[in-house]
Amino acid sequence: MPRTLPSRTLVLNATYEPIGVVPSRRAVVLALTDKVDVLSESAARISSANLDLAVPSVVRLRYYVKVPYQRTAPLSRRAVFARDHGVCQYCGKPAESIDHVIPRSRGGEHTWENVVACCRRCNTLKSDRLLRDCPLELRSTPAAPTRFVWLKVAAGTVPADWAPYLDSYAA
Repeated sequence: MPRTLPSRTLVLNATYEPIGVVPSRRAVVLALTDKVDVLSESAARISSANLDLAVPSVVRLRYYVKVPYQRTAPLSRRAVFARDHGVCQYCGKPAESIDHVIPRSRGGEHTWENVVACCRRCNTLKSDRLLRDCPLELRSTPAAPTRFVWLKVAAGTVPADWAPYLDSYAA
């Protein structure tokens, strides 16, 4: 039975700044071609007749790559759940859907500042009403996500061995 590789590898610039998340197979190729230094390895291994290699979890490019823009996560259900930690922004229970604070039927836009994670009960209770017309209150004001939420969106979850490389960039 073939072993499955971890799905994602964190890629750091030569300056240790996170610049991307790639499939683990791509990270293995980068390591074999000496384009990256492997900083952290997963428990999985890839083997062939001539090779036995630990699958990289975090790699650092050997050369600096200029990133021309500030990367942000596109507005999506998955990104809203990542920003709101999967918690309903009205009651604090696990979220199941998203809600427009100002309903689109009342002129609300589909923007980071108007979309929150929401449980089914609160979403049904609020319906297409404004907050002042229903018994719900927001626990926090919605805003565009922090700088590196795109990593969590790209990877699904952030593995523990990525934390030392992300902590200094969490702001």
